[in-house]
Amino acid sequence: MTKAFVLSGGAALGSIQVGMAAALAEADISPDIVVGSSVGALNGAWLASGRPVDGLADVWRGIKRQDLFPVRPFTSVLGLLGRGDHLVPDSGLKRLLNKYFRGQRLESGPIPLTVIATEVASGSEVALAEGPLVPAVMASAALPGIFPIVDIDGRQLFDGGVANNTPITRAIEAGADEVWVLSTGYSCGLIQPPKGALALAMHSAGLLVQQRLVLETVRRNYPVPVHLIPPPCPIDVSPIDFSQSDDLMQRALLGTRQWLGNGCPNAMPLIDHAVHAHAAHARSGD
Repeated sequence: MTKAFVLSGGAALGSIQVGMAAALAEADISPDIVVGSSVGALNGAWLASGRPVDGLADVWRGIKRQDLFPVRPFTSVLGLLGRGDHLVPDSGLKRLLNKYFRGQRLESGPIPLTVIATEVASGSEVALAEGPLVPAVMASAALPGIFPIVDIDGRQLFDGGVANNTPITRAIEAGADEVWVLSTGYSCGLIQPPKGALALAMHSAGLLVQQRLVLETVRRNYPVPVHLIPPPCPIDVSPIDFSQSDDLMQRALLGTRQWLGNGCPNAMPLIDHAVHAHAAHARSGD
């Protein structure tokens, strides 16, 4: 049976996918196909390379907000004045990707990798399965208005989450007989709204894509088994807060272990994934 891992976007919450992947590896569940969107493209590139999940966990432990979202007032002003297409330079993201994937191609790894981007002008979904890996992942993760648009073969591309944040259908089209969805969930246990324009923009994007995931899975009758791994809940972490990565990975690891041990109940637990809030962020219900 051909298994696919589908990894969605979620910015700093992408660390959750690392815990899920570690639990799947413990259960001897490994992918034959990897499809990723946004931060899921970054994590997917690592998993498709065949490297140990422990190494990816170390990468996440070392990431700080300033590494990926450096504040550059001049760049932000140009963007706000309409003289640039972004508010934050992507130099930190590029540096991180080049550290681990410099010179690699999407098709050169031991596991086929597809990353999803969005064509800016048309809004259409673009599946990248060949060509240089670093520009493809940068395009997939180029948050609209925040990071620069990425040009690949004359196409202007940005965040794959806009067109297809959880590309289950792409995995099935690629030949998957079974799909494991490693989503990130969303910030549902915040005590108050995120502070700052960037944090609020990322939070609102997380709510939108979560709503879309639920609506899409309700409408579709997939021809293959689709296992939507429940993310930790509640999540009281902003999508741009990288300081909680280790905690999120651990919670996802333990939660996925328990879910697997219980026989993967509710392969598509839509009610659990519907957008909701918490009166408090106690974690006793994990």
